[in-house]
Amino acid sequence: MNSPDDPTQPTAPADLDLSGIRGYLFDLDGVLTPTAVVHMHAWSRLFTPYLEQHGAPPYTDADYFAYIDGKPRYDGVRSLLASRGIVVPEGEVTDAPSEDTVHGLGNRKNDAFNATLAEEGVAAYPASVAFLDAVQASGCHVAVVSSSKNAPAVLEAAGLADRFEVVVDGAVAARDGLPGKPEPDTFERAAELLGLPTTACAVVEDAESGVKAGAAGEFGIVIGVDRGVGREALEKLGADVIVDELDELIPAVERAAAASGTPHPSPSNTREEPA
Repeated sequence: MNSPDDPTQPTAPADLDLSGIRGYLFDLDGVLTPTAVVHMHAWSRLFTPYLEQHGAPPYTDADYFAYIDGKPRYDGVRSLLASRGIVVPEGEVTDAPSEDTVHGLGNRKNDAFNATLAEEGVAAYPASVAFLDAVQASGCHVAVVSSSKNAPAVLEAAGLADRFEVVVDGAVAARDGLPGKPEPDTFERAAELLGLPTTACAVVEDAESGVKAGAAGEFGIVIGVDRGVGREALEKLGADVIVDELDELIPAVERAAAASGTPHPSPSNTREEPA
């Protein structure tokens, strides 16, 4: 999305026209909460010894961003194993974490994630909460769209559970037979549950697969949050605007609200670092 004054330059976040946006569809991990770090550590604890045992190239953080980030858990297992040419049986969802199957490995990772979440907790990004405050004060609807089946637990731990009228997570996707990111279906379902056309919704994502999902659908705008993927990569994947923190967009939200005549308080624009 380019500046109208200089078509060769991207529009600054504060100058975006968000007047047509009535719903915001937030990814959870890495967008609202720093649980991506918890996930990264859990995946590393799973695959570092596993790949070593199989004589495969070692696991790195780059593998997380390229093969796992934003995908449903078992899809992440499949993708990472495929990158190393490792083939294991699919198994069943009920497989024990000790079993050497796709589902067993996924369940082993889930155990590690839940243990870390219980021990350390999680705090929402202050800048993301400020943006959420501004969005809800403007009268817009909000939803969480997460590949994780742990989304409700994470929202509860972060004190955000009562802020979202719609949560489309991995459990909902499995129940309703929706393909996960990078397909747009889960975002489309969230828009449907909010009672809004996709063209009136913004997708807010930090993961490669999530940005691809937003770009694959007919959404009003795809907002990329750079938590490590890189601005150039997010832009190539289809993000219309890229920010380091979501509070950069508060002026645009407030301007859209003022233009629509929606009364709202003015959240602080002071940048804070994540707790």
